[in-house]
Amino acid sequence: MENLTVKIGWSGNNYSANSENPEELNGVVLATNKTLDGVKKEFESALKFHIEGCLEDGDNLQEYIAKGDYKINYELCTSALLHSLDGILTRSAIARSTGINERQIGHYASGHRTPRPVQRKKILSGIHKIGRELIEA
Repeated sequence: MENLTVKIGWSGNNYSANSENPEELNGVVLATNKTLDGVKKEFESALKFHIEGCLEDGDNLQEYIAKGDYKINYELCTSALLHSLDGILTRSAIARSTGINERQIGHYASGHRTPRPVQRKKILSGIHKIGRELIEA
C-alpha cells in the first residue's frame, strides 16, 4: 500500500485540502469545508470522482491509485492545526507551553505568518506536552 500525502491548510473561514503531488494523481484534487472532518470527507469524495473520471477517459494514473491501493496521510499546516484546537486548547495555553508569544500564535493561526520549521516543532512539542499533562492528571 502506498501513501498519498494531502496537505490541509486554513484559508480565512475554511479548511482547504490538496494533494501534495499533482503528478501522482494526474491533476490537482482540491476540497474545502468549514470543519476538519468535513474537508477530509470532501477531499476523499473529490479524489474518488477524479479517479473515476481519469479511468473513464483513459488517462494515465499510477497503478496503485487506479486500484485504490493507497492510504491518505493528512498533514496539517500550522494554521490548520491551531484552528483544529480551537475550543479544546486556548492559544494562551499553547503560548505558555511553547514559550512563543500568544500574539505570534495568533498570527500563525490566521495564516498571516508562517512559522519557521523550528517554531512549528516548538508548537507541536508544546501541544504534546499539554496532552501528556492532561493524561497524567
